[in-house]
Amino acid sequence: MSSHAFRSVVLVTVMAFVVPSVAQARAPKKYQVTGKVLEVSDDLIVVQKDDEKWEIGRDKSTKVEGTLKGGQKVTIQYTMSAATVEVKDDKATPAPEQKPAPGKKPANAPR
Repeated sequence: MSSHAFRSVVLVTVMAFVVPSVAQARAPKKYQVTGKVLEVSDDLIVVQKDDEKWEIGRDKSTKVEGTLKGGQKVTIQYTMSAATVEVKDDKATPAPEQKPAPGKKPANAPR
């Protein structure tokens, strides 16, 4: 087998494992909110749902069916996306050292 043919076989074998794993990348769960539009801008839609105001970000990729304007009832599909993540260290406090009662040997003392 020539080195070119061998490289082709190796490449096809690697692609057989890489492509399916990329195709199975997880997408975040979708949620929805339905309410009356209070405010619309190029990057934000504010919706009143019951007693709560929902601020949903939007960009050029947001698909809008119809003309979006204040006062309309809408249903917005959205996903949650992390803006920042701050990892907090779990600083476990060590258990206080157990001291034997006066006049008693510790349980692990040699006999």
